[in-house]
Amino acid sequence: MQEPNKSGAWGWLKHRPPAGLPAAAFWLALWFCVLLVLRWLPGGWRTFFSVVQIFVGVALVIVAIPLALRIVRQRMLWSLRNKLVVTYLLIGLAPVVLFVTLVLISAYIAAGQFEIHLADTRIQAELNQMSGENGHRAEQVAHLLDGKPIPPNGLSINEAPAELDIPRLKLHRDTVAYTNGTRLAVGAVGEKTPLGLPPWASPLPGGEFHGLVLDGSDLYLVAVHQQGLGDGRVFSLVTSVPVDRSVMDMIADGLGRVRLFVERVGGAEGTTQKAEAKRIAGGSEPAGVNLADVRVRFLSTVTATDWDTGEPANLPIEVVSRPSLLYKQLFGTSLGGIVTSVIRTFLIGLCIVFAGLQVLALVMAMRLSRTMTKSVADLYEATQRIDQGQLDHRIGVTRDDQLAELSRSFNKMTGSLQRLLVEQKEKERLQNEISIAQEVQANLFPHQTVGLETLELHGVCRPARSVSGDYYDFLVFHEAAHNGNASPKETGVGIALGDISGKGISAALLMATLHSAVRAYRFASEELVFTESAVAGLMASRDERGRDCDELFESPGRILALLNRHLYRSTQPEKYATLFLAHYDVATSMLTYSNAGQLPPLVLGRDGSIRRLDRGGTVVGLIDGMQYDEGRFQMQSGDILVAYSDGVTEPENDFGEFGEERLMEVVSRYRNEPLHVISTQVMQALDAWIGAEEQPDDITLVLARQV
Repeated sequence: MQEPNKSGAWGWLKHRPPAGLPAAAFWLALWFCVLLVLRWLPGGWRTFFSVVQIFVGVALVIVAIPLALRIVRQRMLWSLRNKLVVTYLLIGLAPVVLFVTLVLISAYIAAGQFEIHLADTRIQAELNQMSGENGHRAEQVAHLLDGKPIPPNGLSINEAPAELDIPRLKLHRDTVAYTNGTRLAVGAVGEKTPLGLPPWASPLPGGEFHGLVLDGSDLYLVAVHQQGLGDGRVFSLVTSVPVDRSVMDMIADGLGRVRLFVERVGGAEGTTQKAEAKRIAGGSEPAGVNLADVRVRFLSTVTATDWDTGEPANLPIEVVSRPSLLYKQLFGTSLGGIVTSVIRTFLIGLCIVFAGLQVLALVMAMRLSRTMTKSVADLYEATQRIDQGQLDHRIGVTRDDQLAELSRSFNKMTGSLQRLLVEQKEKERLQNEISIAQEVQANLFPHQTVGLETLELHGVCRPARSVSGDYYDFLVFHEAAHNGNASPKETGVGIALGDISGKGISAALLMATLHSAVRAYRFASEELVFTESAVAGLMASRDERGRDCDELFESPGRILALLNRHLYRSTQPEKYATLFLAHYDVATSMLTYSNAGQLPPLVLGRDGSIRRLDRGGTVVGLIDGMQYDEGRFQMQSGDILVAYSDGVTEPENDFGEFGEERLMEVVSRYRNEPLHVISTQVMQALDAWIGAEEQPDDITLVLARQV
């Protein structure tokens, strides 16, 4: 089967929106459009498609609402400015809109109720006038029928019956008289009388009635009065006005348009059925004075009495008017007064002031929100720039508020970050240099196991920092250093241990200077002997030539004097070093030493005795021209030389210093172990003594044991 073309409609449908709510909304909208088209197809499926479309539309609404909320939240409300605008609309503008809407609706309802009240008042005024006139007539006619004289302000009994008619002021009225429910013909009265006297009106409670009367499908204004005659009969006088266009025009005069809706009654005898409403209208819809003079259309009901049964009925009444007409009806002639003009002007001015305040509040809110959002936008842009590595980016600050202070703090933070990065790079560079210095310094220490047939040697140095200011070295002498013998025999060894004043790089540099100077004097002594021997033509044996070199280095006091002069002249006055130099002769096991201010090394004998090697002088490099004494003794089998820096004995805790006693106690306890084991045990004891505190000083330990 051939694959559909992906570039056509099939391909577009195949690449639909992602899964979830967007995909559901997409397919529901598509099916809704398809069903909308199918509804117009001819045939009996139109109803089915309409029902399915309703269900699809409901499902589309259910899916679209959360999707719309998600889009609004993720897109429209992501920005702080949009959030502030929505917040202002909800907090500031929404209550105003709701209040104004409530006022307008209330004003509309009040205006509608007022115009209904005016229409009803006019109907009641006409009924009251009719009732007063009808009562006066009824009293006159009752006097005539009783044969009594008419009161002085009434009609004379000798006057013609036609003169009983009272002049009609506004509307045409029909009057009918009844005695005990029987109609009477009194002159011209009652020539047009559609109403009869119903059973519920014989007799009337209170003797009178006036109101709207519904007689079949016709509506009347009716006033009824009853009086008892002297012969026991009941006299009733009924005055009615049919509610037609003229009555409605009178009600609508100066008000607008008024309409009454009356149900028509018809059908066979003894039955009733409702037909379409009969409308009785009067007046015309007024034109507006201005845009604010809107049309006020209001629907209510008036109470009418069914003439046949006496039951009340509610008839719909509709009034269409304008606020300007209602205002005139409310205030009447007072509208033209000065007070009214002042009140009108005051209200208009007050509205303008309130509107101005609302506009001012809106403008201020927009400016404040713009200020806040601009600061946040600047901060966001600045973070993006910083993330891209533009550490020199700064936010422009022109205001003086908390957000501006936040921007200034961000600028300070950025500057500090830039400075810290520069310092970090410099620190990394220095660390790399220190690492190189540490590597170079590590090469200065003996990195191979040094030992003689009669003497075991071991040394360890643990810096307090990256590099150490302590120094130790082993210088091995051979019997033939210049004759090229492939297997020279060791004749002795030089032992050096020193401590430079201070710590860190400066101490490490001075330590390297001291190291190079010691070795330079050692090699220079060898070269000097070899050169002098060659010039003099002395033919010494290999053993003698090697021992000449040893003899020059066998004087540690002399070497210290040379080093003191060298350091004094090549370093700052405050720079000095303590140094212990010793020479061990393999043949005689004799140890010659000189101590320049270094803590005296200790020799632990086989019998447990301890010898202090303290012959020498002051530190090197501090005073020029110093001379140093020497000490000599012969090491016995099992003797252990313990040379150390102050970093071994001076660490403190709550119990005081570590001290020489604890050092020698550890060495004595493990004296029969290999030297590296003894050194490890000393380091562990030191670590336990120091605890979690930082190592206070460089730790250097040199051990030598006579075999």
